[in-house]
Amino acid sequence: MDSNNLGARAGVGEREGRVYSHLVARRNFYLSHGVGRSGDIAAVQPKAAGSSLVAALANAFAKHALRIAGMPKQECIVVPLATGMSITLVLLAIKQQRPQAKYVIWPRIDQKTCLKCIYAAGLQAKVVEGTLEGDSVVTGDVASAIDDPNEVACVLTTSSCFAPRVPDNIQKVALICKEYQIPHLINNAYGLQCSKITHEIKEASRLGRVDAVVQSTDKNFLVPVGGSVISSSSKSFLQQVSGIYPGRASASSVLDLFITFLSMGESGYRKLLQERKALLPEFQTALEELAAKYGQRVLVTKGNTISFGITLSGIDNSTELGSKLFLRKVSGTRVVKGNSTKEICGHLFENYGASYTEYPVAYLTAACAVGLTRREL
Repeated sequence: MDSNNLGARAGVGEREGRVYSHLVARRNFYLSHGVGRSGDIAAVQPKAAGSSLVAALANAFAKHALRIAGMPKQECIVVPLATGMSITLVLLAIKQQRPQAKYVIWPRIDQKTCLKCIYAAGLQAKVVEGTLEGDSVVTGDVASAIDDPNEVACVLTTSSCFAPRVPDNIQKVALICKEYQIPHLINNAYGLQCSKITHEIKEASRLGRVDAVVQSTDKNFLVPVGGSVISSSSKSFLQQVSGIYPGRASASSVLDLFITFLSMGESGYRKLLQERKALLPEFQTALEELAAKYGQRVLVTKGNTISFGITLSGIDNSTELGSKLFLRKVSGTRVVKGNSTKEICGHLFENYGASYTEYPVAYLTAACAVGLTRREL
């Protein structure tokens, strides 16, 4: 349906969807015009009727998938940007609404992208240090960071994270944002797979203020990296976000998601969510047995049911453990020794990786994420 596939045509524009390599054309299913137009990533492109239809259907499928996962009733758009750049896109839209604002209040989470996306939007971060409750690093005092609400662009919370950090207290922050009339953006990178997280977001939206939520397509729907789903209860706000994107965009990540949704269907997606939930007790038990075998223990972080930590007490070469596991085809683990200091965007973080300056123990994390199989366990 894209114009580059029409027979007996005369393409006299500067961009006519011509593709030199037959392999590249086949890889993209002959949809070479991309999605959107120069002023709006969600706009229909006359030359790209097929790609535009795929994008519209992907948006509709994503909206349904979010509801299946337990998210509040919202509109959404699929964008060909990974989570960090999608957050930047939303922050730019908020910045347009609040031109006098210059700060983003950000409860500390030791993941570089989360901080970089704030500065990429031309804003500054006010870092809120967390507090330690048992083994868990929990949300600090967000309200104390608000001096002048007019200077605050938004509060950026995180709902999915590495242990021992637990998801931010989304409901409490939503109530604070409602009280101070400050936008609230949630980084829900891989939270769709957890019904507890989606319920928290749903309740936060009902009781307080949630302006937008960003979730990764690869972490939640098992597609290649490169896309996100931005959801909001405000259709006009999503239109503003899509209007900020400069130029057209590649249809590749949107097409990947569209094909995946068709492949898995509603029953397939529900099955993936159920399988992860069913595997969770076995995952925790296996970690506990492994930790006990080497005189260690599993960190008690009840608020986080995706990522888990095992202590590495008394292990001198703990930093080498991650690479040794990788060489044995075990990927995705993180080793935090507790002696790392990093400067990111002008902010100095002690004990980087633990999301807390004085975390008392070195540890290794592993995740029970959607798509994990019993064989891998």
